[in-house]
Amino acid sequence: MSLEIPKVEDLIRKLFTIKGEEAFRGLALDVYRYQYRNNELYRRYAGLTASVPELVKDICDIPFLPISFFKTHNVQTTEFSPRVIFESSGTTGSQVSRHFVKDPSLYETSFLKAFEAFYGPATDYCFLALLPSYLERGSSSLVYMVKELMERSRHPLGGFFLYDLEELAARLAEVERTGQKTMLIGVTYALLDFAEQFPAALKNTIIMETGGMKGRQKELVRSEVHEALMHAFGVPSIHSEYGMTELLSQGYSQGGGRFYAPAWMRVLVREEDDPKSVVGPSEKPKTGAMNIIDLANLFSCAFIATEDLGTLHPDGGFEVLGRIDNSDVRGCSLLAV
Repeated sequence: MSLEIPKVEDLIRKLFTIKGEEAFRGLALDVYRYQYRNNELYRRYAGLTASVPELVKDICDIPFLPISFFKTHNVQTTEFSPRVIFESSGTTGSQVSRHFVKDPSLYETSFLKAFEAFYGPATDYCFLALLPSYLERGSSSLVYMVKELMERSRHPLGGFFLYDLEELAARLAEVERTGQKTMLIGVTYALLDFAEQFPAALKNTIIMETGGMKGRQKELVRSEVHEALMHAFGVPSIHSEYGMTELLSQGYSQGGGRFYAPAWMRVLVREEDDPKSVVGPSEKPKTGAMNIIDLANLFSCAFIATEDLGTLHPDGGFEVLGRIDNSDVRGCSLLAV
């Protein structure tokens, strides 16, 4: 007996109004059935894992597409010409992930509603962004998000900075003097450079690191990065954003490195060598490779097996521990087209 395929209009209508775990699970299963029907690549991968809709009764039964497919295939649900294409960073000559976005308004709604859920309206803030490598790339989903937050904020002192750290320090001092709530969003290596050259006591500014060392400096664990930044700026905590090119939603940590996701996103974990050993929050923290359900990925794939290791806590919060060893070689060999 075939299952009814949900209408995309109904999925979009429910997406950002989810309340409660039961509603999330029901919508996730609907999205799975929709993507199984309308995404040939995903359907073929699901067939390899024997995860047909008739057998999928819970979100842990859903097949999670290896994230590496975004480097080797066009991951699209329905046929469309993308209005935006986001690309990941990469070393010279390396493959990059590409996320084909059918409807940018889904991304905008996702990051604006998530930001507001954790931090309140964007109009309350002045946004300063230290994202040099992302700006230079020109196709970054993070830059797209921060630009929109700045446009919503409309604060005259907000802006992006490449390598002019002295100007950033002057701008930050100016907004601090006025008592304006400010958010300094920066890639990790650039924030560390800024902290070393222009330390200052900040009282009205949230420091948010987005990750990213890329061999620019000696690799540091997140706790070391946060300790250095807290010491340089006199702030009680460092906030973090967990996002990636392949997702249209983000998780946030407001200190201590534990992230929480918006209502339409979930993190699960699996054993590294068993793609079907997926579990959600339990009574004790569980460590494993991270799987992500991002229902905003309605027109790509909402079910992603990442190459990150993490710990999932009973309350649904998660910590990111690092990358799986040799992760770049995983996944691509599972399906050839």
